[in-house]
Amino acid sequence: MSMKKNFFRKVGFGIGPNETVPDDPLYWAQNQVDKIPPLIWGDTIRSGQEMLNYYAEWVYKDREILRKKYKNNRQAYREAKNKLRNKVGKRYFENLEICIRQNTALKSEFPVFERLWFFWCNHFAIIDKDAMPQFTTGPYHRETIRANMCGSFETLLKEATVGWSMIHNLDNSESIGPHSEWGKNRRKRGKLATVNENHARELLELHTISTAAGYTQEDVVQLSYIMAGWEHRYSKKRKECNPVKFNQKKHEPGNHKVLGKTYKQRGLSPKNKLLDVLKDLAAHPQTRRFVAFKLCRHFITDNPTEDMIAPIVDAWEKSNGNLPIIHKALLKVAFDHSDKEEKFQNPEIWMLQMVNMVGGSWPLQADEMKYNFKIKPNNHQRKPRFFMKEIGYEPYRPIQPNGFSDLESDWVSPELLIRRMSAPKEIAKRKIILKNFEKMIDKNFDNTEEMKKLIDGVKSDSTKMQLIFPSYRMLKT
Repeated sequence: MSMKKNFFRKVGFGIGPNETVPDDPLYWAQNQVDKIPPLIWGDTIRSGQEMLNYYAEWVYKDREILRKKYKNNRQAYREAKNKLRNKVGKRYFENLEICIRQNTALKSEFPVFERLWFFWCNHFAIIDKDAMPQFTTGPYHRETIRANMCGSFETLLKEATVGWSMIHNLDNSESIGPHSEWGKNRRKRGKLATVNENHARELLELHTISTAAGYTQEDVVQLSYIMAGWEHRYSKKRKECNPVKFNQKKHEPGNHKVLGKTYKQRGLSPKNKLLDVLKDLAAHPQTRRFVAFKLCRHFITDNPTEDMIAPIVDAWEKSNGNLPIIHKALLKVAFDHSDKEEKFQNPEIWMLQMVNMVGGSWPLQADEMKYNFKIKPNNHQRKPRFFMKEIGYEPYRPIQPNGFSDLESDWVSPELLIRRMSAPKEIAKRKIILKNFEKMIDKNFDNTEEMKKLIDGVKSDSTKMQLIFPSYRMLKT
């Protein structure tokens, strides 16, 4: 079997100084996707519910206490709000989640699984909104996405769709069926009663069938009617930070037609209508094609071909959407095209490959996190979010609901490339265990002579890193 060493970067984070190059790369990759590996962190990891409690404290005290108390003193409000930020961990938790995410990626025995985790988190993206990056997006990635990556796509889709983060992210709690009990009462009081289409539109466009399926505006409206009632209840003490429940009093009654199929109520509660729609969307042929295309575009090339997409679609159809089987089909296609296609890596993946290949000390560990944030709460030195912002990729802060781009054209601006040129020097300041750059090149590149010429005669490890890692062969895998 051909070695194709770039495959270890195409689907993983390269081969580190203390790692042996696997004899069978495809077996190595496919053997990593059947079970959910543990997160690797040297301290307790807070649950999503715990983080929602912190979030509730933040939103309640800020909105109900500080804003009212200091409504006539803007400076005093800013000072009080800064104290509250530190008290509830608003400055701390996003950095902590980045450390958990990246420490796991670098130290896991299942780097291919971690790369797939990154993909699915971006597929079901949560935008930078309402302090979610600081409190809830990380737990959503861990407990909703990661926890469902070894089941079916249908289950993953359902859990993401009705989870607190997506309901809040896309404002589904604001949806009120015009003819629902709530809708009728609101109109009697002269208030607006309508559905919010955000969640339904993104479910169709971004998470399942895509615009290629030819759905209509009426499909979006009808799906919005079906989704009305799925909400996080609002309360005075916790604001929006309550568990998601189905509120039948907000649901638009009756039958609703989506993509030509009529969805009816089964039993006493109409909440099943959304579950029935999700089942059909997960099994839709265009969903298979769209997600297979996205997988190929993320891992293989900006322009996937039919011969890349077809084996993944076939595996999906035969397995009824079993994610490990889909992932294995993807990895086979990626391996087969490793010596034919190149893929420009986004800043986070590129940076983690660099750190792994030199044995860098990134990210901060649990004891360092506690020390840095307790002793120097306003010091950006070595803080993960600040560094990620510098290289242009904050994993919990996509601006658009379609997540971060997988297209090379969106990452090759002069500014972003200059930032990548400075990143190796920053990593080199920390402890690295790599002693032999030539050996690292032999492990990770097929074009070894070309790469070794870059550092011929160079003594400084920092300079070697600045020559190797922003180079064409490293940026494009």
